[in-house]
Amino acid sequence: MPQTVTGRFEDGSAYQVQVTGAADRPVVGSARAAALVALHTGERVALTPTGPMRTVDGADPQSVLAVMHRYTRVLDSR
Repeated sequence: MPQTVTGRFEDGSAYQVQVTGAADRPVVGSARAAALVALHTGERVALTPTGPMRTVDGADPQSVLAVMHRYTRVLDSR
């Protein structure tokens, strides 16, 4: 089931996306958020502030959410 995430980019622009868990389209709803995830795909990111580390993969919703938390201000995630 897709997870809905609402937040703001560093410049204050708002977004709302669904994290799908699909490798070919991990984020739906914002081209800018999708580009952010694509930019960091293959990098390692901490799933929580203290770890563990995981490689960002579009098919891995946890790593996609970690990217959103790391590079944007997530306001709501459900």
